[in-house]
Amino acid sequence: MKTGIIVYVSGNDDRNFDETEAAKHLGIHADKVEFVFSGQESCFDLWDAWRLMTVKGMKRIICMAAESVGSSRIRLTGRELQLCGY
Repeated sequence: MKTGIIVYVSGNDDRNFDETEAAKHLGIHADKVEFVFSGQESCFDLWDAWRLMTVKGMKRIICMAAESVGSSRIRLTGRELQLCGY
């Protein structure tokens, strides 16, 4: 079963955030990782990330909360939600 992880990041105002670099430092293993940022003027939100993952064939999608701790660095808070489609 393919697993996708949506990382919901709060406290990030870095416009040059490198998602690939951040994913490497997280140490999580998934078939696909997407980042969604709070507080940014963006059209990409949790719903968009979930929809993109379902289109890519992810059967299990988890949303993990994270905080920005530096340039392209984030820390998982330990809170997570499993998102379900209907």
